[in-house]
Amino acid sequence: MSSGGDAGRRIVSSRHLAEGEGWEMSEFEFGLIIAFNAFSRWMTRCMSAAGQGDLNPLDILILHNVNHRGRDKRLSDIAFLLNIEDNHTVNYSLRKLTKHELIDSEKRGKEVFYRASEKGEKLCEAYRDVRRQCLLGAGGSEMTGEQFRDLARTLRSLSGQYDQASRAAASL
Repeated sequence: MSSGGDAGRRIVSSRHLAEGEGWEMSEFEFGLIIAFNAFSRWMTRCMSAAGQGDLNPLDILILHNVNHRGRDKRLSDIAFLLNIEDNHTVNYSLRKLTKHELIDSEKRGKEVFYRASEKGEKLCEAYRDVRRQCLLGAGGSEMTGEQFRDLARTLRSLSGQYDQASRAAASL
């Protein structure tokens, strides 16, 4: 397969979605699929190298989010920030992380707040060190910091487009 620039080739995972107008979206979605899977694989292997090999990608994302800025967070805060609709999956990960003693919880009235434990903070630091060594230090990216920021803005914008389309599909 070709890499970019070859207008005659369509690199897609589902040809039936790439026929007619808008086929370029299918090419983008295929790129998103393989990037998502590579990122998920990276997170689990990075976390394993950091010392915790039995966390899945969602667990890892939630641990990093709970550790973010050292602020206590509610389940609804975590789900909102990570754009996760199913609170049950977030709750399951929070229980798993608590069992591993990576986060602590505190009930305040009817709300439960979560924060990274000392063990969880150290694990996040170890993850950061592995990330720095293997991903950032690898020199594999040809993109500049500003290009990464532009791409991040584009992905956030596209997430809104997919969210709007999912609401429309739910009303059909």
